[in-house]
Amino acid sequence: MDRSHLAQLAVFSAVAAHRSFRGAAKELGIAPSAVSHAVSRLEERIGVRLLSRTTRSVAPTEEGRLLLERLGPALTEIDAALEAVTETRSRPAGNLRITAPRFVTDMLLAPRLGEFLGRYPDITLELSHEDGFTDIVAAGFDAGIRLEESLEADMIAVRIGPLLRGAVVAAPSYFDAREKPAHPRDLLHHRCIQRRFSNGTFYVWDFEKAGEKVFVPVPGPLILDADRPTIVAALAGAGIAYVFEIRVAQELEDGRLVRVLEDWCEPYPGPYLYYPSRRQMRPALRAFIDFFRHSD
Repeated sequence: MDRSHLAQLAVFSAVAAHRSFRGAAKELGIAPSAVSHAVSRLEERIGVRLLSRTTRSVAPTEEGRLLLERLGPALTEIDAALEAVTETRSRPAGNLRITAPRFVTDMLLAPRLGEFLGRYPDITLELSHEDGFTDIVAAGFDAGIRLEESLEADMIAVRIGPLLRGAVVAAPSYFDAREKPAHPRDLLHHRCIQRRFSNGTFYVWDFEKAGEKVFVPVPGPLILDADRPTIVAALAGAGIAYVFEIRVAQELEDGRLVRVLEDWCEPYPGPYLYYPSRRQMRPALRAFIDFFRHSD
């Protein structure tokens, strides 16, 4: 079907309903001449006369009445579809796709998802886990979540988490026969649990103290790609791990892990949600931002 017929069919339906070109033009907000032209073009394309015209009246022909019988329900369905779309402009609903690192979902999102979905039952939320920066427009996401240093300048960013702090930890048994590192570069002589991101790159452990920054490409016989197995391996004495402080608070408190280089682990901004434009923001995304926005 030629999609341009749809507009002409809608004009024809309006003329038939009003029995007047002027009445249809007023309803549609276009010139009477445009109404007449649209009907004429439709009749030419299908090769059938749809309206009988006199100087005083306009009425559907037999063919026009037959077309209207089939056309009416279709136009009603189109109107209903448009109304449904219009409704969603003010009501959070539909699929919402977010890309985020797994640690953000684990620490910040998952504990509150029940409350969020309970408040917005018409939203279907999809969370996709990836560590690297994602072109959310090209990948079809509504928004992404990353740490501040991973954001591109043209993105609008909203902070959704508290300040973060790293923790260099190991099981007490690991240090039974080893000296604790006093400087980040001492890690080069230890067994460290390495981290590989989803894009294939390795995490280079970064430290800062009094304005001095140090980056250490740590060695180690174990490579993992997530926080939880890293913590479990550290608890088992596999080596030194570098994880978020919040993830090992209980283990540090009860002594199952010990911390080193604490003075080299300064707080830094937490995760941000990023998206390309505020223009015509979907209500579902606005609801997500307002719900998870972090306030100090």
